[in-house]
Amino acid sequence: MATPLSFDRFITALRAEGLTVEIVGDAEHHNRAGHGAWGPMNGVMIHHTVTKGTDSSVSICRTGYAALPGPLCHGVIDKAGTVHVVGYGRANHAGGGDPAVLRHVIAEDYGERPPRPTKGNADGVDGNSRFYGFECVNLGDSKDPWPAVQYDAIVKATAALCRAHGWTARSAIAHREWSDDKIDPAGGPFVGMADFRDDVAARLKVRPGNGSAATYTVKSGDTLGAIAVRFKTTVAALVKLNAIKNPDVIRVGQKLKLK
Repeated sequence: MATPLSFDRFITALRAEGLTVEIVGDAEHHNRAGHGAWGPMNGVMIHHTVTKGTDSSVSICRTGYAALPGPLCHGVIDKAGTVHVVGYGRANHAGGGDPAVLRHVIAEDYGERPPRPTKGNADGVDGNSRFYGFECVNLGDSKDPWPAVQYDAIVKATAALCRAHGWTARSAIAHREWSDDKIDPAGGPFVGMADFRDDVAARLKVRPGNGSAATYTVKSGDTLGAIAVRFKTTVAALVKLNAIKNPDVIRVGQKLKLK
């Protein structure tokens, strides 16, 4: 449980993690003040936008729509890995969720995942006051790809806030882990959030500003070449570090040393 970061500390934490951050309009003062509490903070929530294209995604997350005014998150993470900060303070992103999940996130005492939520928007507790929210540009159909550079930015943004508050990776959850009527984020590396939290935990072991984590957990569709490009290394270096006999064969769930 923590006091919300100031806007300047929020931006500084993201940039210190090596992220490109764009501040959209008067994001510092764009929020849902007067419509509920903001804080104490307990974690970071990850969403997908169900939109395509950076400009349109940023626009709707900033302004919202008739039934749900914006901001709909604090930052929009696009396919290129840029974090567009659209608001700060209370935002309409988390909605109602399961109080049992909140208790376990606060205590950081769960295993691979929090208990399955049994409450949601209609009967849950207020999550907008408790979580930072990142909307990540993706259609959410389990077909739209999650580029490595985007995923890397999501890991770094999450780690930045966990680091700033002294939280572990168990303070990071998916929207679907919070509310029983949500499915986001869907597909790609977010099929299992345990791997995502492992990557956040690995990032937290690295000094802010460094370009790569200490380890990486192989996801479905990964190749050693793509991993090498993502973490600014070479296939040969990864082969040597991990005693890999065949660079064309890596398995899902395998943990690779990166340096």
